[in-house]
Amino acid sequence: MSTPETHIHDIVGIGIGPFGLGLAALSDPLPDVDGVFLDQRKEFRWHPGMMIEGATVQVPFLADLVTMADPTSRFSFLQFLKDSGRLYPFYIRESFYPLRAEFDEYCRWVAAQLDTLRWNRTVTSVTRDNDIYTVTVEVADQSGQALRTESYRARHLVLGVGTSPVLPPALRGLDAESAEGVGGPVAQGGGPVIHTSQYLDHREALLESGSITIVGSGQSAAEIYRDLLDEAEARKVRLDWVTRSPRFFPMEYPKLTLEMTSPECTDHFRALPDDLRELLGREQRTLYKGISAELVDDIHDTLYRLSRCGRKLRTNLLAESELISAGRDVSTGDYALRFRNTALDKCFDRRSGSVVSATGYKSQVPDFLAPLGDEIRLDAKGRLDVSRLYTVNDAGTIHVLNGEEHTHGVTAPDLGFGPWRASVVLSHVTGREPYPIEKTIAFQTFGIPDDGADDDGVLDDGALESAAEEGTAPLSTRDDFESHFDFADSDADSEPHSDSDSRAAEDREMTHV
Repeated sequence: MSTPETHIHDIVGIGIGPFGLGLAALSDPLPDVDGVFLDQRKEFRWHPGMMIEGATVQVPFLADLVTMADPTSRFSFLQFLKDSGRLYPFYIRESFYPLRAEFDEYCRWVAAQLDTLRWNRTVTSVTRDNDIYTVTVEVADQSGQALRTESYRARHLVLGVGTSPVLPPALRGLDAESAEGVGGPVAQGGGPVIHTSQYLDHREALLESGSITIVGSGQSAAEIYRDLLDEAEARKVRLDWVTRSPRFFPMEYPKLTLEMTSPECTDHFRALPDDLRELLGREQRTLYKGISAELVDDIHDTLYRLSRCGRKLRTNLLAESELISAGRDVSTGDYALRFRNTALDKCFDRRSGSVVSATGYKSQVPDFLAPLGDEIRLDAKGRLDVSRLYTVNDAGTIHVLNGEEHTHGVTAPDLGFGPWRASVVLSHVTGREPYPIEKTIAFQTFGIPDDGADDDGVLDDGALESAAEEGTAPLSTRDDFESHFDFADSDADSEPHSDSDSRAAEDREMTHV
């Protein structure tokens, strides 16, 4: 019988978040795909620190793990509802947006049906011998105690490790600071400095700190502010919400804007120079880093209700305010925070008993890839240089799930686009399209159109040649998008990326692995 050391899989997936789990579910019924999927956690958990009661997913239920690739899949969200006896209640509820806790329950329901998942496996290294990758893992028991090492071999490697929480530079170190501050013992009463991903575990400690400052402007910041608002007022706890953004902006959700999560827009974005992609990435943050309009309205309504009879609230909402430094006051235990108003270019100071950083997530190059050396393509900033077909090596055998926002734009963290990307990966693995890949879905054109401006939109025969002969600039054209799906990596010779500056990640839609 084959052992993990000798058996060769088609796929070894590393990381079982929603995107890795979706790939595992779509692989499961395919007879020509032998896959195994590894994760260091002991079970599937999706943003456990943000399972705030009543919070919903910001995308419709169709953006589950599989439906956008295979609407007939037995792993769909609707099938989960049917098996749970909740299909009719969900129908009567008349909302496309599942509860966040319900989506987590759905993912765990899918995971329980797959025998290709391996939990408590921490990947320590990946090596290659000819065309076969060997993934070495450390196996732990349920308590985290190391038991043994294992190895898995495969022809394709899929990186689904997702993104990691990001703290602004001013707060780094304060989150792990001991009870000893600079200059002597810190007074009792100081609260925690945490990322939003840790929120629920520290909620009571935040309220007990006497004052709370939330830094960031996305959905997570808004959900935490709303969750704390009533109780903070009742317990006389000051609650500040500060963001460097010019306003507390809602997420854009008109239909033509949603077409930006399309193959065409991704193709256009991928073809842009690196510095332009960086600029557009910042400008497009309202597409997926904003706040749901309903929550914005609910926050205002709550502030209005709490301020009745002229009551002065213990809360401040400050936009255009960037955190530039932070430290611990050894006499009080509070944090001294310095902000700069970006419009006025003036600084101001605030004190806070605790801080919540809602400053998003960032992808990283996993250390376990180091043995592969130059096989892994990196850009000028040391990030994974992900091709249009989601690969990071010239052979097209190392694939990436949700580590390509800097190269592919807004589709990278989008739950609804996960099945499309998984379909592309599986087309590479199988040499066919087990799930039909929709090449065009948008009504609008991104970039320069391939046709002319005649009444019927079609160029006359010889128009381009005539333009060239007359010395005028010919129209730009690009290859048919379908040519990208020839099961070969077409971006191996792309231009090197520039080292343009970019800001730290703002908080974003809860779509990260």
